[in-house]
Amino acid sequence: MDKIVVLTADLAEKIGFACLDKAKENSWNVSVAVCDSGGFLLWMKRPHTVPPISASIAINKARTSALGRRASSIYEDQINNGRNALLSAPEVQGMMTGGLPLFYENQCIGAVGVSNLKPAEDELIAQAGIDFFSKI
Repeated sequence: MDKIVVLTADLAEKIGFACLDKAKENSWNVSVAVCDSGGFLLWMKRPHTVPPISASIAINKARTSALGRRASSIYEDQINNGRNALLSAPEVQGMMTGGLPLFYENQCIGAVGVSNLKPAEDELIAQAGIDFFSKI
């Protein structure tokens, strides 16, 4: 029988706050979302200084990354390079840079999504959550 590892809400919160700490180092305001392997939201934070739409975008980036088991930027790159059929993919609304999957023992257990900055900056903040998780 295979062992299934799940991301807990408590750990999702710690990962999310690691992202917010990294954003704070740069005086950046972002929305951060952490979801489980099925793309279901476990934790989300949107400071009042961030537009409400960024919360939805962060959630969708995390969901896309979890369901696809890869960085959400891969989808954005493919669309930008002409693979427009991806736009019709069901259940995938966050095909923008800023979502990264969380892996434990080669198993995707969730993902982090960040929104409100430039694409590379969103991904940098999401990476802080991945880095935090990899150290525990």
